[in-house]
Amino acid sequence: MENQDLSASPLIQAMITRRSLRRYEKRTVARHILETIIQAATWAPSAHNRQPWRFAVIETDAEKVKLALAMGKRLRHDLEADNVPEAVIEKDVNRSYDRITSAPVLILLCLSMEDMDTYPDEKRSHNEYIMAVQSTAMAGQNLLLAAHEAGLGACWMCAPLFCPDVVQSSLCIPDDWQPQGLITLGYPAQSREKTRKPLQDVILWK
Repeated sequence: MENQDLSASPLIQAMITRRSLRRYEKRTVARHILETIIQAATWAPSAHNRQPWRFAVIETDAEKVKLALAMGKRLRHDLEADNVPEAVIEKDVNRSYDRITSAPVLILLCLSMEDMDTYPDEKRSHNEYIMAVQSTAMAGQNLLLAAHEAGLGACWMCAPLFCPDVVQSSLCIPDDWQPQGLITLGYPAQSREKTRKPLQDVILWK
C-alpha cells in the first residue's frame, strides 16, 4: 500500500479534474440525479455531527429571474455607494443576472444554527458558528464532486453572502436558513484548464 500511486485513483482524479464551469447546455437535470448529489453532500463531516447544511433547489425560470433581479438590485445599490462607474456596474449586474438565469438548476447552500450548541459568551458562540460554516462548506465540496462525477458542471457563487436578506426574502426560505453560496448546475457547455501552486509554496513540514 505504501508504494501505491494514489494520484491515479478515481477519487483523486475527480478532485483534480473538477472545474468551476459557468456555461451550460439547455438540458434538464433529472430529479433523481439532483437528489443523489445532494445526498452525497449530506455525507460530509460536520461539527458534533449536527449536519447544519440546508439546500434550496431552484429549477423554475420564474424563480431564477426573481432571484437574479433582486440580487442585481442590491449589487447595483452597493456598487453605486462605492462610486463605481456606471459602465462597470452595468457589466457586473448583467453578468450576475446571466449566470443565475442561464443555469438549468440553482442550489442555494445554507446553514442553520438550530441544532448547534449555544454558549453564554461571544467567543465560543462565534467559534460554534464558524464550525457550522466549515461543515456547510464541506457539504458544498461533496456536492461539487458528486456533480462532476455525474457529468455535470457547477460553479459556486459567493454573492449570497453579500445580500443574505435579499436571497431569503426572494426565495421565501425559513428564517434560520443562512445563505452561504449559490451553486449553478447543468451539463457543461465549456471546458477550462487550471493550475495550482506548487506544494512547496503551501506546505510546512515540522
